[in-house]
Amino acid sequence: MSNETNSKQLSDIQLSVLDLAPIIVGGSASVALKNTLDLARHAEKWGYNRYWLAEHHNMTGIASSATSVVIGHVAGGTSSIRVGSGGIMLPNHAPLVIAEQFGTLESLFPGRIDLGLGRAPGTDQLTAHALRRDRRSDGSDFPEQVDELRNYFHSKGSMPVRAVPGEGLNIPIWLLGSSGFSAQLAGRLGLPFSFASHFSPDNTLPALELYRRNFTPSDVLEKPYAMVGVNVIAAETEEKAQRLATSMQQQFLYLIRNNPGQLRPPVDNMDELWTPYEKAALQQQLGSSIIGSPETVKHKLQVFLDKTQADEMIINAQIYDHADRLRSYEIVAEIAGKK
Repeated sequence: MSNETNSKQLSDIQLSVLDLAPIIVGGSASVALKNTLDLARHAEKWGYNRYWLAEHHNMTGIASSATSVVIGHVAGGTSSIRVGSGGIMLPNHAPLVIAEQFGTLESLFPGRIDLGLGRAPGTDQLTAHALRRDRRSDGSDFPEQVDELRNYFHSKGSMPVRAVPGEGLNIPIWLLGSSGFSAQLAGRLGLPFSFASHFSPDNTLPALELYRRNFTPSDVLEKPYAMVGVNVIAAETEEKAQRLATSMQQQFLYLIRNNPGQLRPPVDNMDELWTPYEKAALQQQLGSSIIGSPETVKHKLQVFLDKTQADEMIINAQIYDHADRLRSYEIVAEIAGKK
């Protein structure tokens, strides 16, 4: 992926939003979901391509556990932006249920729904058991689950069990990943692929290489289409952006301490909270995060594009104050020529 062959500029690719529907300290799920719809409406106005929500369970700081319900809420409150899952954790569900849910969403909002699928549980083992009851899937049967799900959409009445709504609908399916497994599978099936660079930066380039090398043209795609996730926290000044980023840093800090919670307000000095070991671990996990003024963010996003040759970027911004979060997404849209 040499920079010499790169001709892509930020203005050439699509930008999208990954919203973890953060519940902030002092807030509630109700406020988080209200802010989600508000951000989606602004993102639509600012030229973002799609708005994805993620399935997480037993997380007091994330309001999007019932992902399909929130997708319906966002799609119903917007008019043109694509809305979807980033992702649905398929091992938690019977494929038929997901086919029916997304068939319903596509029937309500034709041509606007994406179905991004992940292989991880999106939660801890105890919660995974509570979700799955007697199902013992560890994700190893993910390819078979994907195949079953796709068959519900494509069957045209040929299967003994039919997804209604769902059958015969053209709902784009994406595979999501933070390692090479889904990258290879997406390539083999000729599906679009989204990589979680925002929390697995070291695996980004190897996974994209695997995806592109294994890609087989399909009736869905003639050539690979790769989207990369990236944390972006933009503000008018470097100092403000760095301070806003401490909310995200605290979130990951408490996650690695096995004590996840609500999104905390920014602090002046993270060195008062983390140990040197924790700081190093977080810097590795959040290594691809882009934090700074408009000029800094524009430069670093272009460097990231040069490295990844991505076809699209999906932006995550874990920012405590909703107005600051809106402004960060607005800045990204402005520097990429979308607004």
